Amino acid sequence: MSGGVDSSVAAALLKEQGYDVIGITMQIWQNGGKSSGCCSLSAVEDARRVANKLGIPYYVVNFKKIFKKTVIDDFINGYNQGHTPNPCVRCNQFVKFDALMKKAKELGADYFATGHYARIEKDKKGGYILKKGTDPKKDQSYFLYTLNQAALARTLFPVGDLTKVEVRKLAKKHGLNVADKKESQEICFVEGHFGDLFNLKKGDILDIEGNVVGKHKGYQLYTVGQRRGLGLSRPRPAYVVKISPKNNQITVGDKGDVYGDDLTAGQMSYIYVRRPTLPMRAKVKIRYNSPEAEAEILPISQGKVRVTFKELQFAITPGQSAVIYDRDNVIGGGIIGA
Repeated sequence: MSGGVDSSVAAALLKEQGYDVIGITMQIWQNGGKSSGCCSLSAVEDARRVANKLGIPYYVVNFKKIFKKTVIDDFINGYNQGHTPNPCVRCNQFVKFDALMKKAKELGADYFATGHYARIEKDKKGGYILKKGTDPKKDQSYFLYTLNQAALARTLFPVGDLTKVEVRKLAKKHGLNVADKKESQEICFVEGHFGDLFNLKKGDILDIEGNVVGKHKGYQLYTVGQRRGLGLSRPRPAYVVKISPKNNQITVGDKGDVYGDDLTAGQMSYIYVRRPTLPMRAKVKIRYNSPEAEAEILPISQGKVRVTFKELQFAITPGQSAVIYDRDNVIGGGIIGA
């Protein structure tokens, strides 16, 4: 229970369906925990109030160390390498659907449920399929491609068949205090300024010809495809094309310079019991808010693939995940540039 409306309604629905439900929240904050994001102190209190309303036991578990090791440290290291990592993917892989799932089992739970907008179905051979959530605007399957068959067998997504509007209506129906709670858009572990996580050093901004056109405030503050906050005076908008940590430089260009038609992805993870036969054609999503695009996926080496798109894609960003879809089914995914 993150303290938000989705996981709160998930708990309410499970109890309504006759499950013996317990609520559990991760304590992951590193300092004061006073931010307003997921699993903050205020979120814990919201989750506790929901649990009391539903009449279910409630626990808070200290995952501060494992969260720092697997999510925060990876996030910082990624940005220091000029990448833009996705902490939600790592949190699901190493914390929620591993450490927290094991803790739930220790507490006697047969199933592990979350408020993710995704669905799980069985195939004809008894394997588990991860599918998109019914609400296309809220589908969160992109963040879950690392789940394996063992995790899927014990996971429930009670709100996966619902829209966000329906979830809020159910929250009001059950009298939950989080019915109108706004969604957090911030990174849950950043309590101050984003730049405080890094040792920032000013450096040169180059154009694609290699000319110095300005100064950046620290390359970790930028991502491929970024347009705002560059502080440049140009006749046309500038976009970040490349980040060079070794030289402490970023390169900018026109919007057209940010498009590409291929990528390599490593640390590949596949949902199905049997890995798909490569090469294959499918649709690939290169970030959470990007549309899927037709592509061919080719094996390069163990755990690594090359993805070639049918059409140019904007801002293929190292550190983000490339997730492969077959219609509503998640095939798997990997980390761009890994």
